[in-house]
Amino acid sequence: MSIDAVLERLTTLHPKAIDLSLDRVRRLLAALGNPEAGLPPTVHVAGTNGKGSVVAYLRAFLEAAGLRVHAYTSPHLVRFNERIRVAGELIGDDALVALLEEVERVNAGRPITFFEVTTCAAFLAFARTRADVVLLETGLGGRLDATNVLKRPALTVLTPISMDHEQYLGGRLESIAAEKAQILKPGVGCVSAKQERAVARIIELRSLEVGAPVWREGEEWFIRTHQDDRMVFEGRFGSLSLPLPGLFGTHQVRNAGLAIAAVERLSMLEVPGQAIAAGLTAVTWPGRLQRLRQGPLVDLLPGDGWELWLDGGHNPAAGDMLGKLGRTWKDKPLHLVIGMLDTKDARGFIKPLVARVDRFRGVAIDGAAQTLTAEQICAAATAVGCRDVRPVPSVAEAVRDIVAGSGATGRILVTGSLYLVGGVLRDNG
Repeated sequence: MSIDAVLERLTTLHPKAIDLSLDRVRRLLAALGNPEAGLPPTVHVAGTNGKGSVVAYLRAFLEAAGLRVHAYTSPHLVRFNERIRVAGELIGDDALVALLEEVERVNAGRPITFFEVTTCAAFLAFARTRADVVLLETGLGGRLDATNVLKRPALTVLTPISMDHEQYLGGRLESIAAEKAQILKPGVGCVSAKQERAVARIIELRSLEVGAPVWREGEEWFIRTHQDDRMVFEGRFGSLSLPLPGLFGTHQVRNAGLAIAAVERLSMLEVPGQAIAAGLTAVTWPGRLQRLRQGPLVDLLPGDGWELWLDGGHNPAAGDMLGKLGRTWKDKPLHLVIGMLDTKDARGFIKPLVARVDRFRGVAIDGAAQTLTAEQICAAATAVGCRDVRPVPSVAEAVRDIVAGSGATGRILVTGSLYLVGGVLRDNG
């Protein structure tokens, strides 16, 4: 059976909607022989923004040091296989189908969610193939996320925590932080990005509760840029002068610093400074401030200095980041094409961008049942003060419309959802 057919069948499982719980996944893992108990040293990553980028940096550093790395991330952009990397390679279709069908068979029709099935399949794949380390990204939250069944990871990592997924994690920043801080385990160290004061207090309380030391950005480790082409990391072993990250955006310096701080604390693995430097320049993470340089969408640009960028940001903190980026992108006008899910705070995401944007085009996300309509996106943009706002039927039409109405070379950013960005990558070849 094809991977698409298996995945389509799994989407019909009950409960269909997100239903956070550890009972179902623990029961299924026990029936599978508890593969999660036999994993290599595991780094468990939670937070709001930057989780995938931090995992990408960690993988780049560790692989540059010659280590074999398993990684589990979500969501995917184009192919589901992107979620599971086994010893450095995307899992193959045949292996993935076999694992999913095995998990489904052992589950025997009992209630289970799609994410719980795929998490169990990833644990099986990782337990059956030799590796030196596992990188494990939470899907949603932390306390009741299916990945939080590990009793003793080697290390936990917290990226910046902000408002997102309020319908599942609570409507206050403190409640969201409390959910995510639950990945901290007794006696297991945690490396944390700099957090808002209320979040930092929640993390501190959790660390005291379970006896988990926390190494914090700005306290135990520091990251800063140096001149135009270097950055400096200061941590437990002194200072490292390093090249700037291969991922674009000033926020990626902080993401890279968090990954370096994590590597420092993985005492069971040897990762020299040369491997960190090599990983910084080699790292890739599609859909995060990625410039498209070829394909049908790029062919729609006049070619006289126009640029087309993608970013999967979708919450107010990501909007703030893109707004700051807009202050550095002063050499040409910036135009936005945005599609978002109806579970996201569209106004909160768009508001920080208003002062930086010339034209705004709203689109629906093709194939996403929970998409906002193009008209709804435009209404949110107009409500926060955007000018030259127009709904369009597709990203391609948005690019054509922006180019046709512009008298100068410009930069187009497609953003608002990883699902939108994934569709663009798929359709653009």
